[in-house]
Amino acid sequence: MSTEHEVRYAIGQQEVKGYDTEQLREAFLADKLMQHGKVYWIYSHYERFMVGSAVPTDKPLKLDVLDDQLKASYFTARREVGVINVGGPGSVVVGDITYALDREEALYIGKDNPDVEFRSDDAANPAKYYLNAAPAHHAYPCKKVGKNEANVLHLGSLETSNERDINQLLINTIVETCQLQMGLTRLNPGSVWNTIPAHQHDRRNEVYFYFDLADGQAVCHFMGEPTETRHIFVANEQAVLSPPWSIHCGVGTSNYAFIWGMAGENLDYDDMDKFPPSALR
Repeated sequence: MSTEHEVRYAIGQQEVKGYDTEQLREAFLADKLMQHGKVYWIYSHYERFMVGSAVPTDKPLKLDVLDDQLKASYFTARREVGVINVGGPGSVVVGDITYALDREEALYIGKDNPDVEFRSDDAANPAKYYLNAAPAHHAYPCKKVGKNEANVLHLGSLETSNERDINQLLINTIVETCQLQMGLTRLNPGSVWNTIPAHQHDRRNEVYFYFDLADGQAVCHFMGEPTETRHIFVANEQAVLSPPWSIHCGVGTSNYAFIWGMAGENLDYDDMDKFPPSALR
């Protein structure tokens, strides 16, 4: 079977206070992404957000509907999809249009596109498509966003170990979407802290996908309420589901990159409640 999925139900902050390490990882860590020859999804009940991956090798992979979960005739009947390639060169075919996607290029797929197929140029160096999907009320046009079309924010400093470039790819100043937003942040050599100050998005959820971690390295992802924090150690090409009530920030044992994806009540990138290190417990 070329498509797999699992369901994660929403969990409140009171329940999480009693979770041990294994329970935290089972609830919030996505550790089965980027399986070769497979499309894999987690259907989350936070904003009905879906996080997944597609890694085509010797044959294309189709965006199948997940009949038992979506109850729709095709995947994008009521959903929009964001795609970012973190592997070798490939292409995504939407209907009769082919979008070539090199590494770290993005594609927005709007509602009402029944035929979507993922391809790799070279099976030995396959494309690795990281996928996010959210409910959609309107059919906006598909749009590719190349590396040079991103809005880039240069934040942080080497002195505070968080010098980084935030590449805003699928946000409302670049692509029209219903609620989905995605981007890619890369930390410079010598920097390890992301998303400082830590913050919450009470009006939307967020998912962090960590990649480009060297062998043997890891990221410690912090979550939970500001005064009741928890942590999850994350390996390369794994993701953490961050509920609206949870902070998110992380620190790595080396520099790395991550993709952030959000959906919720609004499209204001700066709509967040910030918590400086001195406020965290």
